Amino acid sequence: MNSFPSGIQFKYKWREYQQNILDHLDEHLSGKHLHIVAPPGSGKTVLGLEIMLRLNEPALIITPTLAIRSQWIQRFCELFVDEGIIPEWVSTDIKNPGLITVTTYQAIHTACHSKVEDLDKKYTYSEPDISLIIEKLKKKNVTTFILDEAHHLKSAWWKSITAIKEKISPTIVALTATPPFDVSGLEWERYIQLNGPVDIEISVPELMLEGDLCPHQDLVYFATPAKKEKHTIESYYDAARNLFEELKTDKILLYALENHPVYENPEMHLEWIYDNISSYTSGLVYLSFRGKEIADIHFEIVGAPRKIVPAFNFFWLEKLLCFYLFTFDDYFNSFKEHRTHLESRLKRNGFLENKTISFFNNKNLNKLFNLSTGKLQGIKNIVDFEYSVLKDDLKMVILTDFIKKEFLTDENQNNFEPDKIGAVPIFEMLRREKSDHRKVGVLTGSIVIIPKSSEEIFKTLCLKKNLTSVSATELSYDHEYLLITISEAVRHAVVEIVTEIFQSGEIHVLIGTKSLLGEGWDAPKMNTLILASFVSSFVLSNQMRGRVIRTDKDTPHKTGNIWHLVCFDDKSENGGYDFDILKKRFKTFTGISNIQDPTIENNFERLNIKIHEQKRDFDIMNLQTFITAKDRERLSKQWSIALDKGSFLIEEIKIPENKVRKSKEMKLGYLKKMIGYFSGIMFSVFFTFLYEVVSEVVKSYDDIHSLQGLFKAFLVAGILGIFTFGSKFIKAARQYFKYKNIAKHLELIGNVVLKALIHENIIKTPAGKLKIVSSADIYKNPGCYLQGGSAHEKSIFISVLQELISQNDNPRYLLKQENSFLFIKQDLYFAVPEVFGKNKKSAEFFRKIWNETFDKTDLIFTRTTAGRKILLRLRFQNLIDGNARIEHVYKWTK
Repeated sequence: MNSFPSGIQFKYKWREYQQNILDHLDEHLSGKHLHIVAPPGSGKTVLGLEIMLRLNEPALIITPTLAIRSQWIQRFCELFVDEGIIPEWVSTDIKNPGLITVTTYQAIHTACHSKVEDLDKKYTYSEPDISLIIEKLKKKNVTTFILDEAHHLKSAWWKSITAIKEKISPTIVALTATPPFDVSGLEWERYIQLNGPVDIEISVPELMLEGDLCPHQDLVYFATPAKKEKHTIESYYDAARNLFEELKTDKILLYALENHPVYENPEMHLEWIYDNISSYTSGLVYLSFRGKEIADIHFEIVGAPRKIVPAFNFFWLEKLLCFYLFTFDDYFNSFKEHRTHLESRLKRNGFLENKTISFFNNKNLNKLFNLSTGKLQGIKNIVDFEYSVLKDDLKMVILTDFIKKEFLTDENQNNFEPDKIGAVPIFEMLRREKSDHRKVGVLTGSIVIIPKSSEEIFKTLCLKKNLTSVSATELSYDHEYLLITISEAVRHAVVEIVTEIFQSGEIHVLIGTKSLLGEGWDAPKMNTLILASFVSSFVLSNQMRGRVIRTDKDTPHKTGNIWHLVCFDDKSENGGYDFDILKKRFKTFTGISNIQDPTIENNFERLNIKIHEQKRDFDIMNLQTFITAKDRERLSKQWSIALDKGSFLIEEIKIPENKVRKSKEMKLGYLKKMIGYFSGIMFSVFFTFLYEVVSEVVKSYDDIHSLQGLFKAFLVAGILGIFTFGSKFIKAARQYFKYKNIAKHLELIGNVVLKALIHENIIKTPAGKLKIVSSADIYKNPGCYLQGGSAHEKSIFISVLQELISQNDNPRYLLKQENSFLFIKQDLYFAVPEVFGKNKKSAEFFRKIWNETFDKTDLIFTRTTAGRKILLRLRFQNLIDGNARIEHVYKWTK
């Protein structure tokens, strides 16, 4: 059977965004890839099934878990098949495929690697057996692959699926709620290679308008380290400060650097300097810090117009020590004993791991903040608060990374101090409060605890599922709770039962782990979520967040509170690792802003949390958050106001103020030109005036009548000067006012990028249907996006624009714009994006359209000696300036 039987069709009405995708399906599938990003609850599964039916070819559906595999089959039968029963041509065995084969990534990977036993060496090893799978799929003419939760495809699973794809060349339909933005560049490239670029992104606001998601808000609770943890943190900082102070007077380190050949004869080591600019600069900074004069040659090499050396700090110390310990061994080997001692000390203090030196962002310190027991008190406070507001209507899930079963005991009393983040310690902390009304449960892969009050409903549900081997015993130290004994065979059924008990309201607070409460687990009645830690990939956090924002047909006015716990590092300039991770996660969360006139966007700033550097009163900040969280009725109104402001979600590039330095320099350059040309006009007017005045005087003196010719020359020169400098002044003024508005300047750059992308046939939508839109926020940070075109084209435009504006480290071509004022010359350089720098012809066209918009530039090829020297200067400047991140912001707009 190579096509689907007649009569199989979707039984209900399509949502508007689903219908829109299906109406343009041929266009989306033109490249044999369709990559859809949509939040949980958006109907990705049913959309994938419909696309499969419209392609009308044998299909392979691949899911991350057995539970989700079952869901695909269940949805197909319920929503498409009249009888609602599983057709015989649906298979779950990859080795015996059917018209529809539904399997897991793990099953495919396992099937592609058979175990071979070596009797002589007495061990087994894996041998590729992928050809058998490919043969069976080809025999069944399987030419459609549906990859569910495609973000899993990054490593071993990616290899197996990619190998099959290369041999079969199927149509790929990739579905995910959370693309793996937090992976490395190589992993992201592999992900896109398999799934294709993102074609369609169904946004949260669209689903809100459709009524598929409920009003919700992200809330942040600030915790501080426990007393014992503070002592450990202080020890870390003391050790770092002590080492810093000692190295300020380290004679051996100073001698090693001062006599290093790179600093004695830098011109002989230009290649090394080019490849190791940060190491080279760190040495200069340290030598200057130790009072050594930096020779002019060093400033000439790095092209520093001013002989200013940055202050020596921990940033430069990290780079200096990496240089001293792990590079240039031929020279530094003579200081082996000193290096070995220093390296050992760094390791002992936790500052060195895998040849990476970090004083305030190391693994041990980060873990301490991430898993701080200060968060336990925060969890208790949030639970107390939410229960005080919702009472028996509270349906809260607390998601953590670990179980920590060692905090259970068979004794009559449990005296373990809950001092670790985990499901059992959180349960113990809440249980010991002995609240008469609040009911707490635990749901993990190996431990399940339910309130004794729900025993009857548990037994009834077990009988319905014919589970006779499940036992429930009272906790030895608390008869109000039951410990459920589960095995692998009944685990999935027990999860469903406990979930049903939770949904019925017999459990108010359910504590779980990522393994069970991630993908595949669903509880639409959940109205509150606490994300207790961030060890797991943000993908799982986002998956769980998606569960609480789903609507519930029995609760039409449902709202969802999502609590994020963060342990703030008061000693860090930016709040520390835990806070940094939190802000990164918020880039993937599109939600409501907490301001009087709300908007819908993604970033941490939308919460409007003011963290003062001098005075950080977290108790007051948390109290303000509780006030916000309490007013769920206002939350619904805020969403309604914000949704009325837009009709689609745009991806905008947002540039921080220090990233627009070149724009300001260009604007200043044109201002200087205006001044220069205006000065020329004044001189010209002076010469003209000189003729009119002096000629009258000359008429009175016959003996100097011959001077009149000279002043006539002044007149001619003055008139020519007025026209010449006047035209240049007008041109400079136009350019100045063009750059005066930095957002408008960004729009001009965007138009250059767009024209070049159209010329290269990378963007295929007609230019008349495209528009560059720019704006600036209240902090005057400019933003820009492409209006019109496909999601893929918008994504490419943003990426190329970001590359042009960013501090590109190694472009093939640069644009050089000469900038001078009077006798001072300072050139500006712009990196030609890689997509245009692949060959000289494309680079020349980019220069041409750049010159049509801005001033004349020269094209510099950086793979020459002169070009490398320019790159060296630019790298040095970038290193000194620092790397402020260019953000991608999603905004709901008209």
